[in-house]
Amino acid sequence: MTTVNITTNKNTVTVDEDNSSIITVATQGPQGASSIINTANAVDKSIVYYDSSSSSLKADATWTTSTLVDGGNF
Repeated sequence: MTTVNITTNKNTVTVDEDNSSIITVATQGPQGASSIINTANAVDKSIVYYDSSSSSLKADATWTTSTLVDGGNF
């Protein structure tokens, strides 16, 4: 069996514990997902869905746990 070990030390940060200053560290890179869900018209048991006409995620009375199963009459 072959073993491969890869170690990369790209950045090193050293913090002096005796210093009471606030230290902020940030790195450049891609941001996380930016999905905003429109819940302005949400009702009880709304289900999140994608609306292609507005290119957004929504939670409203269009799709709820009741409308998915036709009010439970299936």
